[in-house]
Amino acid sequence: MAQSPNKAQERLSQVSSHLGGSPSSNKSILSKSPDDVVVTCALRTPFTKGGKGLLKDTAAADLLALTFKNLLERSKIDPALVEDIATGCVLAPGGGATEYRAAALVAGFPESTAVKSLNRQCSSGLQACVDIANAIKSGMIEIGVGSGVESMSSQYGPGAVTEFSDLLENHMQSANCKVPMGVLSEQMAKDRKISRADQDAFAASSYQKALKAQQAGLFDEEIAPITVKYTDPKTEEEKTVTVTKDDGVRPGMTPETLGKIRPAFAKDGSIHAGNASQISDGAAAVLMMRRSTAERLGQPILGKFVAASVVGVPPLLMGIGPWKAIPVALEKAGVNKDEVDIYEINEAFASQAVWCVKELGLPFEKINPKGGAIAFGHPLGCTGARQVSTLFTELKRTNKKIGVTSMCVGTGMGMAAVWVAE
Repeated sequence: MAQSPNKAQERLSQVSSHLGGSPSSNKSILSKSPDDVVVTCALRTPFTKGGKGLLKDTAAADLLALTFKNLLERSKIDPALVEDIATGCVLAPGGGATEYRAAALVAGFPESTAVKSLNRQCSSGLQACVDIANAIKSGMIEIGVGSGVESMSSQYGPGAVTEFSDLLENHMQSANCKVPMGVLSEQMAKDRKISRADQDAFAASSYQKALKAQQAGLFDEEIAPITVKYTDPKTEEEKTVTVTKDDGVRPGMTPETLGKIRPAFAKDGSIHAGNASQISDGAAAVLMMRRSTAERLGQPILGKFVAASVVGVPPLLMGIGPWKAIPVALEKAGVNKDEVDIYEINEAFASQAVWCVKELGLPFEKINPKGGAIAFGHPLGCTGARQVSTLFTELKRTNKKIGVTSMCVGTGMGMAAVWVAE
């Protein structure tokens, strides 16, 4: 049924207020309820370079098992109390369903803990966290784990693209789903007039922030080191190594140095290896439960989940996803963009990140204060869960409250979530 003009205008005003304008009262979002879905532990592995780094020989299921072990050790939760685990992954054969159930058992979860794998492209890790939050909200479970993992060393490449049938190939928007992300992002940069200078400046800033954060130990709280087997490509000697930090963070990255790198997808293009996300390996996990349950168990509360959104955009404009998803999540949470203290927006490409930030009218100083995927990597299915640990540690360190995690999603989608720290 059509809305009356007055109702439609009222609705438009509400949406506009969440996009900007004078700040609304955030008293409700900061209030506490026994039914809140809270995060009591969030951590990740270090991220290492796909095919080169110290995690290159570690299977995704092993990365996940080691991360689950670290989560149990750090949180001291009784594993028998965890009713469900959701794991996001993009490239795993068979969707990872068998391997990730096995990983949970290896980590110490009992047979009573259920496990599922899921794939919503680059938002898989966030979708896993949201699925667990919604299961808690509905009363289906009391305690669960949202997680994400990706071994791009073992699975990334041409074989990761699904074959298309004639039916799909002959539908324009369907066929566009198969266009490589670098190619479509290059076209988007041209169409939306995102200059290479802006992209390189954003990328350089990401590297510089990440380097400063790493040197100051700001990643140490969110990173749980793991010990794995590694084969040295030069000597072919297998070693046991403990991986403690991201290996993609590089010193000396400036707009000038990035400006010398050759474009990757077009001779006259603007996207290259230095202003796009790194191919990486890694895993992350987030322990979630009802507030009343956390208080009864004596679990420390990092913060709470508030709201999430997922939206579709044209496949060839995949990168604009955060621009469309963030306002929807903010509206659901009842806050406007100015009330958010930190935005963790995935840096799939500097081009799309810059465009989204500018179009949303967000101050760049609120975006990825410790750098992002350009500087330390984007293990596809892991990133959404990783952002939760990165966000909460930074909100705590800076004594800030409201944060947003968001990303563009392959085939043309965007996802976002609102979180509040305590």
